[in-house]
Amino acid sequence: MNSKLALIVILAGLAVIFVAQNATEVEIGLLFWTASMSAALLIFFTLMAGFLLGWSLHSYLAYRKSRDEYVYLE
Repeated sequence: MNSKLALIVILAGLAVIFVAQNATEVEIGLLFWTASMSAALLIFFTLMAGFLLGWSLHSYLAYRKSRDEYVYLE
């Protein structure tokens, strides 16, 4: 078994354990809006939002840096 496959199997096993332990319903409220979902889904959506925000901020800052360097070269 190669190391990548072993790592994927371990991470998948940890994900299954995580979901099983965090299956309780939690209620989220924002102003006049409320929703119920499992704690695992809430953590997953929060993690994905953080990844997307970090990725877009990094892309924007890289774009600004390359644009500023291009302006200085002229």
